[in-house]
Amino acid sequence: MTRLQTELQRLYDPQTASPLEQDLETVSDQVRIVVLALAGPADWTLMARVWRGAQADLALPAPAIAVSGVEGYLLCFSFAEPQPHRQALAFAEALRLRYLDDVDKARVVISTPDSAALPPRQIDEQQDHWSAFVAPDLAPVFSAEPWLDIAPSREGQADLLSRLDSIQRADFSAAMARLGAAPGPAAAVASAGSAASTASTGHKEPGLGPERFLLKVMNDESVALALRIEAAKALLQAKK
Repeated sequence: MTRLQTELQRLYDPQTASPLEQDLETVSDQVRIVVLALAGPADWTLMARVWRGAQADLALPAPAIAVSGVEGYLLCFSFAEPQPHRQALAFAEALRLRYLDDVDKARVVISTPDSAALPPRQIDEQQDHWSAFVAPDLAPVFSAEPWLDIAPSREGQADLLSRLDSIQRADFSAAMARLGAAPGPAAAVASAGSAASTASTGHKEPGLGPERFLLKVMNDESVALALRIEAAKALLQAKK
């Protein structure tokens, strides 16, 4: 195994970490990576909001920065312990809402790829375009052309990854709380709805039906936006 493969496995391979306590999720549903990608036009000033915010606002380790090899940037977040797939996606979506809400949603792509699909990779053989991990101080250089014209040094790529750490479980939970996210849509809506009911009336309202409950959460401006969105989705589903 090469040094680069070792670093990719250390950060992103689910087989290198012990599984979390099992609930409804299975090991196959868990991931150690979520990627937030910003498609063209490549704009590091926008992506830097997420990169800096994750560290300054959420006290998380810096994610890996990569150029896609096509038209934009990638941020690769590593979890020390595998997270349920939907939880990883909810985390990235909360980041999008916090830092890129003014960007066309179609430009933001969230995924949980296998580590084999990560940089460095040759994206376009005809034009010799490569995706690659890049250092933070060099990231702005690739705004015009978000790729490398030659294969990046595998040792250099390993060096970049060796400086990164994974998000620890406690830090991830704290970040999710700051983002207004929760372990899962159902739990998030239930928790927020209960809090909203108690705050507005001083006690839990007896006999509050499911649809009225969801409507109450959706319309309560004191509840985090991400939870209100989940309530709206659940309400639409209930009306089908």
